[in-house]
Amino acid sequence: MDTRPEPFEPPAPVPRTGIPSRLEIIRTVLRNPLELWGEPSYTLPWIETKFINQRTLIVNDPGLIRYILVENAANYEMSNVRRLILRPILRDGLLTAEGEVWKRSRKAMAPVFTPRHAQGFAGQMLRVCEAFVDRYAGASSEPFVTNVAVDMTELTFEILAETLFSGEIAVEKQGFAANVEELLHRMGRVDPMDLLVAPSWVPRLTRIGGRKVLDRFRGVVSETMSLRRRRTTEAPGDVPNDFLTLLLQLEGPDGLSTSEIEDNILTFIGAGHETTARALAWCFYCVANTPAYRETMEQEIDSVLASGADPVDWLGRMPHVLAAFEEALRLYPPAPSINRAAIEEDAWTSPEGERVPIRKGISVLVMPWTLHRHALYWQKPRAFMPERFLPENRDKINRFQYLPFGAGPRVCIGATFALQEAVIALAVLMHRFRFDLTDETHPWPVQRLTTQPRGGLPMKVSARVK
Repeated sequence: MDTRPEPFEPPAPVPRTGIPSRLEIIRTVLRNPLELWGEPSYTLPWIETKFINQRTLIVNDPGLIRYILVENAANYEMSNVRRLILRPILRDGLLTAEGEVWKRSRKAMAPVFTPRHAQGFAGQMLRVCEAFVDRYAGASSEPFVTNVAVDMTELTFEILAETLFSGEIAVEKQGFAANVEELLHRMGRVDPMDLLVAPSWVPRLTRIGGRKVLDRFRGVVSETMSLRRRRTTEAPGDVPNDFLTLLLQLEGPDGLSTSEIEDNILTFIGAGHETTARALAWCFYCVANTPAYRETMEQEIDSVLASGADPVDWLGRMPHVLAAFEEALRLYPPAPSINRAAIEEDAWTSPEGERVPIRKGISVLVMPWTLHRHALYWQKPRAFMPERFLPENRDKINRFQYLPFGAGPRVCIGATFALQEAVIALAVLMHRFRFDLTDETHPWPVQRLTTQPRGGLPMKVSARVK
């Protein structure tokens, strides 16, 4: 039984009080942007602030979020700061492309990620997870300690490699998680020059050394494309009809350029699995701190697996497992901020008649991190309470108060893929093993493009006694 008098509150920065100096803001953003936000960001529907010469509108109201991301999305482009951080890594990949380039890429990839097509990956996801859990079983007959953050990065990479690339990514799986960690640590952080909105040609000292890591990833992309082209030429009847083949078939003047294909492959190899991996690790941690709910999940998993249900149906048949993952996504959104800038003057009027002016050029910040912990929209917002997401409670959640995958035209193309992958991974791992805390399990959330546990997430893994 879970004997806690109150729901478990996992670690997170306490809202800042007082007005920080400019130097304090810079130091905090460089250390961990999640620690910057003050009480108003967690209690008010919107706030307008100014830093140096850049005005920022921080948006939490679901109606205003809907207006910016959906109803008048054409008036909002990626903000300069976000562009300065991401474009050096992903260039014209789906996350960073804009205008016609983005439209071409999104249209080209949409068929692969329709819910029906994504469901077709369930069998492959299951096989990869079973092979992964066999490695756990082979590691030791006794309980052992492992860094779950690293393990989930490796598992989700293997799932992505098998489902979208038919296992033909030109990189060793061993050590891949460390390469991703290095890439995000060196290239995925805010530099002081970004805060000053300095031109991209101005050196970013915090990213020195990151170019080598990025070049290594681009080499992987180039070799992966070459291997598939060679296979297409030498054995055209034996080429898998996967994501990689689709992209290469679209190469040409009427489709995607070679560089656009490279950028999109890098986006998926370098970041496409990372968000799911982080949420899975946080989910294991939160569930370990909520033993009564964990038992409910285990019973649900055991029942569905004993029934022989097809893995394509697990997403719909494991509501408690899905709810735990969605609550982990709420508390630790892998993408903690959505950055836009207003192209032209705009305004929004609330249902109560309050007018919010949106100035031309203003930075607009929609932050899942604060939105998901906002006092106006959530009961006990800092607590891990998966029951919020059970089917009978789901209607209470406004579509625009919960944004783990964004919203509007740029909503995450792989949302269904990620949810199915997460439920299958949790089910396979929790069916055979139990994850518990150790004396060294003290994670702290840090923003490095994704919401990562600083220092990793060591947990004790032991075979379940049934």
